[in-house]
Amino acid sequence: MKRKSIGILLVLTAAISWGVSGSVAQFLFTQKQFSTGWLVCVRLLTSGAILLLYLALTKNSDIWGIWKRRASVVNILVFGLLGMAGVQFTYFAAIESSNAATATLLQYLAPVLIILYTSFNRKSIPPFQHIIGIFTALLGTYFLVSAGNFSTISIRPEALAWGLSSAFFLALYTLQPTQLLKEFGSTVVVAWGMIIGGLGMSFIYPPWQTGDGIFSFSSFLAILFVILFGTLIAFFCYLESLKHLEAAESSLLSCAEPLSAAFLAVIWLKVPFSIYEWIGAFFILTTILLLSLKRKNTERELAEKTI
Repeated sequence: MKRKSIGILLVLTAAISWGVSGSVAQFLFTQKQFSTGWLVCVRLLTSGAILLLYLALTKNSDIWGIWKRRASVVNILVFGLLGMAGVQFTYFAAIESSNAATATLLQYLAPVLIILYTSFNRKSIPPFQHIIGIFTALLGTYFLVSAGNFSTISIRPEALAWGLSSAFFLALYTLQPTQLLKEFGSTVVVAWGMIIGGLGMSFIYPPWQTGDGIFSFSSFLAILFVILFGTLIAFFCYLESLKHLEAAESSLLSCAEPLSAAFLAVIWLKVPFSIYEWIGAFFILTTILLLSLKRKNTERELAEKTI
C-alpha cells in the first residue's frame, strides 16, 4: 500500500507540474510579452543540457551510443526536430492563442489520433470501448470550441489549429521513437530530443534575442518553474511513478494535468470558462479514462495468459 501511495504522489506531482507549467507559460506570454519560440527554445536547450549532465554524472549508460548507428541518428533527429520541438511549440502556441486550459485539453485528443493510426495500420476496427472514447472526444471538443454557441466557433481559429496540431505532434512524439526507447531508454532519448529540438528552434528563435520580453523577478521565477518543475521534475516524477504503478494507473492519474491547468487558468489568470467548456473538459477527460481503462484491461489479460 505504501509503495502504491508513493506512486500516486509521484504521478500527481508530475501531472500537476505539467498543468501548472502551462498556466505559468500563459502568464509569460500575456503579461511579460515573451514569445512562444523563445520560451520553447530556452526550455528545451536548458532542460536537455541538465538531463545529459545528470546522465553523464550519475548513470553508467553510454549517452553517445545513440550517435553510433545511422538508423538511430536519423530517428533521433526526426524525434528532436518534429516530435519534441513540434509538440512543445504547437502546445505553447495554442496557449498563447487561447489559454492553458483549452490548449491542454485539445492536446489530450492525441490518444484518439493514436487509436485511429493504429487501427488503420493494422487494418482493423477499434474495440467498442475505443469507439466510445472517440465519440466522447469529438463531443468534448465540440463543446469546448463552441462554448454553447453551436452555430459558430467560440475560440480563435488559430488557437484551434495550434491545439489540434499539438495533439497531432503529441501522437507523433509517442509513436515515432518506439525503437529508440527500447534501445537507449527514455531519459537518453528525451535528453537528446530536447537538445536537437532546441538547437533547431534556435536558428529561428535565437535564445539570446528575447524580443519584447520583460525581465523581472517574477518572470525569472516563471521561466525557472517552466524549466525545472514543468519539464525536469515532472519528467522524473512520472518515470519514477511507473516503478510503483501500472502504466494504465499512471495514465489515469495524469488526468490531473488538464484539470490543474483549467483551475489555475480560471482562478489565477481569470480566464473565463463557461459551463459548456467545463462540459467539454468532462467529455475529453472521460475519453482519457475510457482509453486508460481499456489499456489496463488488456495488460491484465496478457498477464493472465502468461501465468
